[in-house]
Amino acid sequence: MRLLLSSAFTLALTLTLSAADWPQFRGPNRDGISKETGLLKEWPKDGPAKVWQVKGLGLGFGTPSIADGKIFGMGTRDEKDGVWALKESDGSELWFTPFDEPRKINQNNGPSGTPTFHEGKLYAISSKGKLVRLDAKTGKPDWQVDFVKDLKGSVPGWGYCESPLIDGDKVVCTPGGKNTIVAFNKNTGEVIWKSAMTKDDLPKGDGAHYSSILAVEIAGQRQYIQFVRSGVVSVGASDGGFLWHYDAPANGTANCSMPLYADGAVFAASAYGTGGGLALISKKADKFEATEEYFDKKMQNHHGGMVLVDGYIYGTSGSLRCIEFKTGKVMWEGKTGKGSVTYADGHLYVRNEGGKGTVYLVEANPKAYTEKGKFDQPDRQQKPKEKGMYEAWAYPLVANGKLYLRDQDIMLCYDIKAK
Repeated sequence: MRLLLSSAFTLALTLTLSAADWPQFRGPNRDGISKETGLLKEWPKDGPAKVWQVKGLGLGFGTPSIADGKIFGMGTRDEKDGVWALKESDGSELWFTPFDEPRKINQNNGPSGTPTFHEGKLYAISSKGKLVRLDAKTGKPDWQVDFVKDLKGSVPGWGYCESPLIDGDKVVCTPGGKNTIVAFNKNTGEVIWKSAMTKDDLPKGDGAHYSSILAVEIAGQRQYIQFVRSGVVSVGASDGGFLWHYDAPANGTANCSMPLYADGAVFAASAYGTGGGLALISKKADKFEATEEYFDKKMQNHHGGMVLVDGYIYGTSGSLRCIEFKTGKVMWEGKTGKGSVTYADGHLYVRNEGGKGTVYLVEANPKAYTEKGKFDQPDRQQKPKEKGMYEAWAYPLVANGKLYLRDQDIMLCYDIKAK
């Protein structure tokens, strides 16, 4: 039940990454799953040991990525949106490259995407829609594309939040509008193809929302799945041709979490009273079709993501929820509150988005909610002019035996390797 990678893409990853790196949004396969083993199965009363903590990252909700001994993320500093790089060993800064003006601040300050690392290069998207490629060692820009000026894209209400997908020689993103999904040459930034998503009811394309693209193989065809304004859609990887759509999980406000894929089926969910559903993807003659298998009104995953482990989905709605992937059967509901989730070594790392930013270690066990530790994040990021703290929206990140928490301007690193 894993995303299938092309042999060339897999080879490129093995040449540049360690098995325990986290080179892009939601990890090596963009599914929120770490392949690490030998991690703590239970935490001490006060949580795992903190290794280091740094400040000065700049405001932003984006989750970092980790590769080649470095941590990469995005933030707003001195009225500029940019990408930063830190040493993985101690959090000391290596460089910061500003490349766009910040979007007018509202509840999600700063950029919200994750830089994608691939073969010594970084690919990142600003809130206003600038796609940039940088040298990962120096931060020097190679090329830049403007979604709005160059492709007539439309900035979503809370800004572009997408994390770029690298697939073969392509970097694939979602400008929205007439050019809903676009594939660029990763080396030059030149357009390879544009997809207008010409569904019958949307002949002029669809709007970008807040999810990121997933690459899969279905019925022998490689395709890109994205959650846009009207719903979950898929286009052919070779030419961007429209393949199928599944609209039930979409709401009219914000579609954020990445869909899950396994065994010819796609699950997607959103909040604002909507919920989540599973669609079976089939091919008849030369056309694909999405047929809904079930819908779970209570699985209202907002933007904290979901993971699929051994046939079960784990994600938060009002709290952590476990459902069977194939049937939608609810197995249990936990007590973590609303937030984000990552999987590693038999356990879920669940981060509550509000209050103290509590982090939970929970067994990935469909039989029962079993908590193996928790701790409150220290030094939660305070809002400068308002009472309270920013929401802890960045996903927990597990890489090379460490747990990383990004909270706006702050980054914390914890040792979770079993002794």
